[in-house]
Amino acid sequence: MVDVTLLTDARYVNPVNPDWYKQNILEDDRLVREALEQKGLTVARTNWDNPGYDWSKTKLAVFRTTWDYFDRYAEFSEWLDRVNKQTQLINPLSLIRWNIDKHYLGDLKQQGIRIPPTAFIEPGDQRTLAEIITTTGWRDCILKPAISGAARHTYRLNQKNISEHEEIFRQLIAHESMLLQEFQKPVLEKGEVAYMLFGGKFSHAVLKKAKPGDFRVQDDFGGTVHDYKPSAQEIEFAECVVTHCKLLPVYARVDVIWNNQDELCVSELELIEPELWFRKHHAAAELFAEALASWINTL
Repeated sequence: MVDVTLLTDARYVNPVNPDWYKQNILEDDRLVREALEQKGLTVARTNWDNPGYDWSKTKLAVFRTTWDYFDRYAEFSEWLDRVNKQTQLINPLSLIRWNIDKHYLGDLKQQGIRIPPTAFIEPGDQRTLAEIITTTGWRDCILKPAISGAARHTYRLNQKNISEHEEIFRQLIAHESMLLQEFQKPVLEKGEVAYMLFGGKFSHAVLKKAKPGDFRVQDDFGGTVHDYKPSAQEIEFAECVVTHCKLLPVYARVDVIWNNQDELCVSELELIEPELWFRKHHAAAELFAEALASWINTL
């Protein structure tokens, strides 16, 4: 019986001549593995869709870099239900189901957590993008899918380019929910801060900034990551956010920006497979291992 199986996708299991992107993945998982092994736990690592893996032979299946799930969502969803009957998923399935769809932002807003002004557009909506945006009154906004990652189909819209995105919007809205959000301009100068929490407690943070001329902070699009020391107010805000989850997550990443009123607001809450930047804060791997060890002790 393996104590912990770290989940990735097939591209990152044993990459040949890994580039900097894959090397970062391998380095972070190395730190996690070593921290877990120092606690006397046995560790395996495999892709989530490995057909030959016996999930009943692991105590915890821990999501790390399953970064193809949103491109294969139907398959991934079926896999979740099947494997959840064989082992304990971390974070638990109820949290994953809630967090996998960005409608959770609406739930957080109802509980008093500040988010960017957001309109949810459901499959089959016959309105044009121009009609929808007119009802919001926003001159600058972001369109993105409700189930997505790595800025998949994320577009910045204004009066000049709405028509250019109508065709892709029609294709997407036929099958999936979309979000329209008022663009928060401070992200261009201040960036987005990712706060890592384990067992509900803050560990460390990094600042993500978009490359000049872009708005997406992901490194897939040229974004950069910087060391960051948050204020006590920021830490309190991030820790407050996770208390509004259905269950207290074992690990979480709270992505925060400043809105157009210069107030902190949640852009994303990542409970499934967030990058956690252990390579920038090695002590966090130990906190992660402690949180997982605590779960194993309850089994």
